[in-house]
Amino acid sequence: MTGFLRKDEASAAPTDPWHLLRGCSIEVMPRTAAKIDDFGSLLPAGTRVYIAHIHDTPIDDMVATARRLTDAGFQPMPHVPARIIPDRATLETWARRYREEAGVTQALLLGGGVSEPAGELDSSMAMLETEIFDRLGYQRLHVAGHPEGNKDIDRDGGSRLVDAALRWKQAYAERTDAEMAIVTQFAFEARPVIAWAERLAEAGITLPIHVGVAGPTKLQTLIKFAMACGVGPSLGVLQKRALDLRKLLVPYEPTDLLGDLAAYKTKHPQSLIEQIHVFPLGGIQAGTEWMARMRRDAEASATAS
Repeated sequence: MTGFLRKDEASAAPTDPWHLLRGCSIEVMPRTAAKIDDFGSLLPAGTRVYIAHIHDTPIDDMVATARRLTDAGFQPMPHVPARIIPDRATLETWARRYREEAGVTQALLLGGGVSEPAGELDSSMAMLETEIFDRLGYQRLHVAGHPEGNKDIDRDGGSRLVDAALRWKQAYAERTDAEMAIVTQFAFEARPVIAWAERLAEAGITLPIHVGVAGPTKLQTLIKFAMACGVGPSLGVLQKRALDLRKLLVPYEPTDLLGDLAAYKTKHPQSLIEQIHVFPLGGIQAGTEWMARMRRDAEASATAS
């Protein structure tokens, strides 16, 4: 197979406790992106911006958003949800439009959040098997990870099927030399994420993990999103927080989660956990302001040390 860039030799993992912020990515939808006049005033140049493809979003809107981000100096990474795509021809049309009309070289491949596939494509693996992204010269492909399980896939509450899927994707990365990473659903506690990452490493998975975190938002809003997305054990962190009236009155921020992950990474630099991905559930402005503040704090900490 051809089209993917060869991997560089792996460099030593950094030990800066805040390095997870470097290169952190964020997610937008076309309708929210349309409300932003200037992404350059919100994000550092070169930031990877995932573009969520919600069911019924026109592909024209997705491509236009990607083009705008490319022109502004960012790295658009559109979601490609298998289950809303009617056939391989449509998949190739979408992938080609992203490449040719918007200069896209990376994509997040997902099964998609609908129960019944629109056609023959029902998973990220099915899309990878078409070799379409390879032929069109995509340089980076990300896939989804589920530290707390995914009951839509493993209905018994286990992890047999999601684990098997990650082993398949690991083999695909080795076979094609694609630049790949795992981006996770958002979590609220470091412990289940760390345990999952360690279990994957023990199983021979070497794909880097980009941990999803929820950007600042009202606690009630966050609990609603968490329940809708099937977030499991770490939901208890939010429920406990809701019992504290002082915390109930201020927006949730993932600062403690990030600190715990960074401390773990410092002690275990070989960990698959590489960086974070921000879901701006409280709005893009709140999410980017939090990211900027955390970067400033990180730089101040590094200077002081």
